[in-house]
Amino acid sequence: MGEGLLAKFMGKKKIIAETGAGQHGVALATAAAYFGLECDIYMGEVDIHKQHPNVVRMKMLGASVIPATHGLKTLKEAVDAAFEGYMKEYETAIYCIGSVVGPHPFPLMVRDFQTVIGFEAKDQMRSMTGNLPDTICASVGGGSNAMGLFGAFLEEPVEIVGVEPGGKGTKIGEHAATMTYGKKGVLHGFESILLQDEKGEALPVHSIASGLDYPSVGPEHAYLKDCGRVKYEVATDEQAMEAFFLLCRYEGIIPAIESAHALAYALRVARAQESKTILVSLSGRGDKDIDFVYEHYGTGEQFL
Repeated sequence: MGEGLLAKFMGKKKIIAETGAGQHGVALATAAAYFGLECDIYMGEVDIHKQHPNVVRMKMLGASVIPATHGLKTLKEAVDAAFEGYMKEYETAIYCIGSVVGPHPFPLMVRDFQTVIGFEAKDQMRSMTGNLPDTICASVGGGSNAMGLFGAFLEEPVEIVGVEPGGKGTKIGEHAATMTYGKKGVLHGFESILLQDEKGEALPVHSIASGLDYPSVGPEHAYLKDCGRVKYEVATDEQAMEAFFLLCRYEGIIPAIESAHALAYALRVARAQESKTILVSLSGRGDKDIDFVYEHYGTGEQFL
């Protein structure tokens, strides 16, 4: 809604965005419908198939869903295509990027719009427990939900952890753990940490979560790692799916696969030290994932 209001303020007629899991795409399509704007959502062809329920939602809300058909046909390629689309009609459209990436002012703008997550979480935690949590954690692909949570706690005596997609292995193309395996580089107009080859080109990545398979991370995350304020850990595909099904069965909540990565880290910590209070950013609903999960994992009996 913040990006929709900005578009109206600037007199734009269309909002353009990329999406991986489809959550940002649905949100932008909703804002476009509310504010009477045209809406183009670029989405990797692979993700269009995986996240079919969100594709239907976007179309029902009046958005045009445009497939990115080059490369791996996932999130990076969707960002490529969205920037290309924006360059053709920048005078009448605005690019409403979905994460804390891209050139200034995108990382700052997205972080500030997302901080409602952190301030609401802080207030709710104090209301429920009377205290701040010992640890907060969130999944990190580009890093928007994480920066939204982290921003409210950076000045507090709280351990902060970002959880990256460890995928199915440590080799090139088996993960998207930028902070763990990457180095300084440039992608999509910003300098940060990047999974790259010797020529500086982005490497292929993998994650079971469509919203996390991005070869870089927001520049503020890179800074927070370098200065030691935030720790970055890894959760694999299998660990995320275990957390997914445990939350379904024990709390009656179907999480997004992206969010399940943060939950997997919280489970790991809780099993080792039960006295800790851990706040997890459950950044999305999993109804978009149920067809994919059921096809590949059934009802999850192997994890229970």
